[in-house]
Amino acid sequence: MKSPDQTKGRKVSALHLTPEPPVDVKGALPNALQALTRLEQAIAATSLSKTTYELVKIRASQINGCAFCLEMHHHDASEVGETAERLALLPAWRETDIYTHEERVALAVTEVVTKISDGPVPLDLEAEARRTFDEETFAALIYAIVAINAWNRLAIVGHSVPGSIRNA
Repeated sequence: MKSPDQTKGRKVSALHLTPEPPVDVKGALPNALQALTRLEQAIAATSLSKTTYELVKIRASQINGCAFCLEMHHHDASEVGETAERLALLPAWRETDIYTHEERVALAVTEVVTKISDGPVPLDLEAEARRTFDEETFAALIYAIVAINAWNRLAIVGHSVPGSIRNA
């Protein structure tokens, strides 16, 4: 019988943070990584604003508990002009008026799609999103949410270390 501190021959820290050695999920299937990168490029080429795109990435990463993506996208959001105040208030975006209507709709859709197992997107929210965004931007929003959820899962499963990309 294996001890609780071992998983398939890998040692696990006392806090169960990172198996050693971590699994290189992305490196093991590079074509899949390239496909996800191409999806990101397609989204970036749409009319979905860069600021909204980063807010979506951060909010989904908060929900999913992905430290790697949170660190990366806080940095990226700051680079496109996002303020420290708006980033700090993002978990409580409903409680403040500092986000635009478009951002609020995008954040509401982000939360529902990220937590899709709780139920489908409410019809009134989808209707508001489709009134707020043109067809391409609405599609870009949905793909952006799908993409960040995929990245979150890859980073969490692969035990990606926050800041490791910039510190390399």
